[in-house]
Amino acid sequence: MIAYVFRRLLDLVFVLLGVSILVFLMIRFIPGDAVEIMLGANTDITPARVEALRHSLGLDLPIHVQYWHWLTGVLHGNLGTSIWTGRPVSQEIMARLPATLEITLLALLLALVLSLPLGVLAARARGSTGDLVVRVLSIVGLTLPTFWVGVLMLLVFSLYLPGWPAIGYVPLTEHPLGNLARMALPVIAVSLPIIAGLTRILRSSLLEVLGSDYVRTARSKGLDERLVLYKHALRNALIPMVTVIGVQLGYLLSGVVVIEQVFAIPGVGRLIIGAINQRNYPLIQGVVLVVTAVFVVVNLLVDLTYAWIDPRVEYT
Repeated sequence: MIAYVFRRLLDLVFVLLGVSILVFLMIRFIPGDAVEIMLGANTDITPARVEALRHSLGLDLPIHVQYWHWLTGVLHGNLGTSIWTGRPVSQEIMARLPATLEITLLALLLALVLSLPLGVLAARARGSTGDLVVRVLSIVGLTLPTFWVGVLMLLVFSLYLPGWPAIGYVPLTEHPLGNLARMALPVIAVSLPIIAGLTRILRSSLLEVLGSDYVRTARSKGLDERLVLYKHALRNALIPMVTVIGVQLGYLLSGVVVIEQVFAIPGVGRLIIGAINQRNYPLIQGVVLVVTAVFVVVNLLVDLTYAWIDPRVEYT
């Protein structure tokens, strides 16, 4: 177990290193010059001023030197300095991270709370009207774009509930009810495809488990059907679902980027979009690195959860 965790942590380091290299190189190919964008349409722009600003930002150095300086800073806990605000990138991210994490965690929690009973219902009532309704709703949930659902919900609430605070963000510590009211719509919009995907996976997995030999043996011993379902079958059926939860987190984070724009939420998604428009290289690199780190750590925790769900899982 310890050796497995060590290998996964080593893999994590290499993944983050590879992502940092790719992001560092790719953002250099974004059209536009950060220095020229910063100077704007100023009539006093001269080649000397452009070069002076480029030199002060370190953008005149070779790419491999720029990357090395940034990487050594990251290893010392310094993600760099925002080109536009002059603030540390870590402070910029930490100021926006609570809103993004709140949407992500609430959407994941809502998806788990709804997909578990829906998946069990569809599996128990296989072939019935309830099963058909759940499957149709799952297909609809998977096909609807997150941003379209968000815009549609804004339209409906503006027409029928104009007093509902649907736009903006209020910290949970300042106004809990106002925070939850503003989080309701974006959380529902982001969680719909996750609910649909997890429901379909749990249904398929549970149907397969219910047809296994040990479940038939448990039934032949006269055990209560609920005991067979929830104690013997459901636990094993959750293994594929746990795997998907780790993968879905990546899609969830990408959906949050879009939904933050729709609902004007000052989160990491809006931060990185603004950084791309401004060619704010250090901020883009820092945000992508932090999001990637969160994603791979969650996947590591998902793998370790297998031991709790199914002790037969081997760590190789």
